[in-house]
Amino acid sequence: MNQKYVLLMMGGIGSRFGAELPKQFTDVDGRPLFSYIVNKLSRLDCISGIVVVVNPAYLEDTCNWVREYCPNKVLKVVAGGETRSDSVFNGLKALKGIANSDDVVLMHDATHPYVDMEGTKKVAEMVERYGSATLASLNYDTTYLMDDDNNIKEVIPRKNVIAGASPEGFRYKQIYDIYANTPKEDMEKMTSVGAIALAHHIPMKVVPTSVLNLKITYPEDMRLFMQLYKTYFFNEE
Repeated sequence: MNQKYVLLMMGGIGSRFGAELPKQFTDVDGRPLFSYIVNKLSRLDCISGIVVVVNPAYLEDTCNWVREYCPNKVLKVVAGGETRSDSVFNGLKALKGIANSDDVVLMHDATHPYVDMEGTKKVAEMVERYGSATLASLNYDTTYLMDDDNNIKEVIPRKNVIAGASPEGFRYKQIYDIYANTPKEDMEKMTSVGAIALAHHIPMKVVPTSVLNLKITYPEDMRLFMQLYKTYFFNEE
């Protein structure tokens, strides 16, 4: 059976969040937020190891926090790069010599604090079967296309519209080779690993999730998270 690894992506500085510390380090009952995500991922039996990819300015602090709060399954803490693509590639390089070609690598963004345990396992299964997959939220509301002047242009069939969630999953060598061999300027045009995969003709299976797909980007997102973290996000802690 293929091994399964997670890259926890938390290399951003949270410029839109507007706080002193990036949101992944927000204090939650005396611990940084990311540590709860790591521990929840660690409870998945299918996960063999986790690589934490962090902003270089917080590398030492993150190593200390991992030793204190996340002793299980974290293989490495590595510095991210100047861009998202650089950070992903640093995480993939950290798995070199650990992951085999057909092993599964899941990429979970720390801005998504909810870990859908069953959905994550399903994404890993879909990667083994089809090559790549992503967790995604279905859309239940009427969906419109808007122009630059905030006018509705047309209705988009909602059954075809999804919101990407974490994790995205790939076979290790396939995604590694893309990052290793694609010019940097081309990589920077892509907004996600999924976009990069599609640009290289790797089809992605969608694993629907019905959970609250909260992405912490702005202060109001954090306020909602803080109201729900004990009863919803990390109620097992």
